[in-house]
Amino acid sequence: MKAPSTFEGFPFLINLLACKWDSFLQRLFSNFADGWPGRGLLLQRLLTGATLLYCGIAYFRTGPHIASVAPQIIGVGAGILLVAGLWTPLVGALIAIVELWIAFSHSADPWIPIFLAVLGASLAMVGPGAWSIDARLFGRKRIHTPDL
Repeated sequence: MKAPSTFEGFPFLINLLACKWDSFLQRLFSNFADGWPGRGLLLQRLLTGATLLYCGIAYFRTGPHIASVAPQIIGVGAGILLVAGLWTPLVGALIAIVELWIAFSHSADPWIPIFLAVLGASLAMVGPGAWSIDARLFGRKRIHTPDL
């Protein structure tokens, strides 16, 4: 008799989560913008992600304060995901929350975190665009059938 594996239901759980996320993104964004709007979203994602990475690296170069390391690490991770265009609605909302946390907790100049929070929220509302991993994973698919 075969011993039961502790990970026996794991592939089912992964497929279930992918299915739920797929339907969520397709309902949230019926169209992944292409053309000029898609290029604009790509530039917005790249600018926001690069700024998050730059601010995080600059923060760690100046000698981080132990109490405020967590939001900076979350911001850098979110910036990497945003540049790739992966899980854009979730990452945009996370960026908005984290940057507001940074702006109101310990920032000498709160305008850059507020600016990044607004960009993150707008990306969460508008979506990733056609040039993103989200569009490849969760976008509408065309099924080509052979002519009969």
